[in-house]
Amino acid sequence: MHVGDTLTVTVKVTALKAAHREAWLDTRCVDQDGDLVIEGEAHVAAPLEKLRIRRTDVPDPLMADKNLRYDQLLSAAKSLPRIRMGVVHPCSREALEGALDADRLGLIQAILIGPAARIRKLAGECRFDLAGFTLVDVPHSHAAAVKAVEMARAGEVDALMKGSLHTDELLGAVVHALTGLRTERRISHVFVLDVPRYPKPLLITDAAINVEPDFEAKVDIVQNAIDLAHALGIDRPKVAILSAVETVTPKLRSSMDAAALSKMADRGQITGGQVDGPLAFDNAVSLAAAKTKGIISPVAGEADILVVPDLESGNMLAKQLEYLGGAQAAGLVMGARVPIVLTSRADSAHSRIASCAIALLLIDHRLKALKVPA
Repeated sequence: MHVGDTLTVTVKVTALKAAHREAWLDTRCVDQDGDLVIEGEAHVAAPLEKLRIRRTDVPDPLMADKNLRYDQLLSAAKSLPRIRMGVVHPCSREALEGALDADRLGLIQAILIGPAARIRKLAGECRFDLAGFTLVDVPHSHAAAVKAVEMARAGEVDALMKGSLHTDELLGAVVHALTGLRTERRISHVFVLDVPRYPKPLLITDAAINVEPDFEAKVDIVQNAIDLAHALGIDRPKVAILSAVETVTPKLRSSMDAAALSKMADRGQITGGQVDGPLAFDNAVSLAAAKTKGIISPVAGEADILVVPDLESGNMLAKQLEYLGGAQAAGLVMGARVPIVLTSRADSAHSRIASCAIALLLIDHRLKALKVPA
């Protein structure tokens, strides 16, 4: 069984020994499909006095397999043809290792763009084998960003991955008005988190690119996140527009934006998901919190996507979940001509591999959408 399954448990008392306070219980548990999960006899010691345990006094169980969703993600991606990924300035161990591992797993064909001598020296120090890998030699990180974008425009790579250069360097080349990778959409970043205490993947946007997005930018941010959720197999994602409160108030711009975004979704101006807001964070992820406050919403307590008011709040939220909540993080830049893996320099190779898998799923989803039915 997995987190998110619905279980029906039946317990029948089959025998009692009152003198010794012993009871025998016949137990049976089935899942939502009626399949047997476990059955057997439980032999228990009954309490001396009647016990009453409030539901709120029972600690939340922590049921997590930190590799389960990661393995499922890789399994789905491995079934698809690998993509050509331009790895921009992979001049740190983590950046180079993540790209090489994703290549060896069959997710990508890594094309290393940066100072070739420096990359080879790093590979030698780390004992990485670069045999068979393509190196595109450029003098420095800025040139690597320009060259990577040029290759993406020419169709020589299908996606990009940020290496050990600054985010501004790469994005500066991506958003250049004449030579960049801009589309009609505003570019935005979407974190994809596996949070141990949450029963499904959780997407957070935008916590990396748009500092204080205006309302028009937020429309694109929401639509970008919905599009990525579709690629991950979430047919109709539930989108929570976050604010500090769950009521609309003119004094709080984020609540007004949330209400307007929700209405745009109702009118078909944002498509592909259920959008509601404003919702505070607790109401968005906890059904109990939403019920306590009397919130009736198809999104409350079951959000797939959290849309934050600004970069500061989103970045803090994502990193709190990662470093204090044990979440595993991956993510992509959306809204450009090609997917961009925008990792932090502190991200592990594990995180970079997961992001490559997501990029592969996104490209496959886009190709399927372009196919005309026979």
